[in-house]
Amino acid sequence: MAAPLTLLLIVAVTIRAVLFRSSLAELIPERVEVVSPLNAWKRVVEGLALLDLGVSPYAGDVFHETPLIIYFFHFVIDYAEIVFMMADALTAVALYLAVKDYNKTVFRKQKYALEAERYPLDCLELIRTPKEMYYIPLKVAMFYLLNPFTILSCVAKSTCGLNNAVIALFILCTVKGSSLMSAIFLALATYQSIYPLTLFAPALLYLLQRLYIPVNWQRSSFWLFTTQYTFMYLGSLCVMVCLSFFLLSSWDFLSSVYGFILSVPDLTPNIGLFWYFFAEMFEHFRLFFICVFQINVFFYTIPLSIKLKEHPIFLIFMQIAIISIFKSYPTVGDIALYMAFLPAWNHLYRFLRNIFLVSVVLLACSALFPVLWHLWIYAGSANSNFYYAITLLFNVAQILLVSDYFYAYLRREHHLTHGLYLKRKDGSEATLVLK
Repeated sequence: MAAPLTLLLIVAVTIRAVLFRSSLAELIPERVEVVSPLNAWKRVVEGLALLDLGVSPYAGDVFHETPLIIYFFHFVIDYAEIVFMMADALTAVALYLAVKDYNKTVFRKQKYALEAERYPLDCLELIRTPKEMYYIPLKVAMFYLLNPFTILSCVAKSTCGLNNAVIALFILCTVKGSSLMSAIFLALATYQSIYPLTLFAPALLYLLQRLYIPVNWQRSSFWLFTTQYTFMYLGSLCVMVCLSFFLLSSWDFLSSVYGFILSVPDLTPNIGLFWYFFAEMFEHFRLFFICVFQINVFFYTIPLSIKLKEHPIFLIFMQIAIISIFKSYPTVGDIALYMAFLPAWNHLYRFLRNIFLVSVVLLACSALFPVLWHLWIYAGSANSNFYYAITLLFNVAQILLVSDYFYAYLRREHHLTHGLYLKRKDGSEATLVLK
């Protein structure tokens, strides 16, 4: 598999290198679907200019990235294109290795269950074979590297690509069972954008599962490991925040980065749900609805963790998708990360109900974004309602996609326990309904 992966990396880097040298390299960074006030490259450049002048990059209302990012690019600004291409390649390789290791774990558990005769005889067709699982890691890497959303994000030099790399490394370290590195990369992802905090629960569940520690509130081993992982996570986060203060000799970055993410003061149009709603919001209602919208991102963590406590990797996929849909400043680069996992769930395709409709809607919306933007901003023959309507449809399609995979996953697990062909007490065929 090393040769196909190497070839894939070469093709992906070549595509990005060609686009960096084309006229599109100036157009793409201006697209509001690709960059946001948080991760736009031109804002990083302005922050670096202020830093070089001896002025705090957070003195104005331009730069909203973290201090570690600006000091990182302070040294590699001349090689920015290479850095972003390497970040995409690193993300793909990390996902490849993580999914490969995860598939081995799944196959091993499946083998033990078959030997113990835990599966009903009529659901043996749902069992995954080594042949069908062999190419899944390569498909995951391909879905990420050749996804137009990923390519656009890289060519725009959006720092979203760096965030994706950190999350991919976190997933890899978690799957490998490295508690310390998992906590460090999760802390770095949280330091970058707050929302990856929701990935703490699935990471903890997976590491507990790997160490054969049951989720039991009365077991001392459960509390001991949970305390250790929490301490490593919070300790790493504190070190990063303190290092940021040491570099800047100021706490200004807290309000400029995290305050900016949570309070959403910049209502530049994007593919998210916040900008239009709060542009039309009466000021005295703003704080209440800001809290409602932000809590919405974190709200699903506990119920999903309870429902999927035996399946933490699928829970990570769900949480990344929820973050991408409901965060305050989403871009297409965020969407590309969770879409890369879709080949890992190819065994769920037979249970998906709306996959064709959702795929068509996502493709249509992706094509209509620049069209409606042009009609609104340049032609003047449309208004913001048109653009927000397509944004709403795009997000509804994503929600349907994620909920469809959630339904399919639960349905397959139910069939593996109770059989594929369900019968009522009177012998008639039963229908499975998810409530």
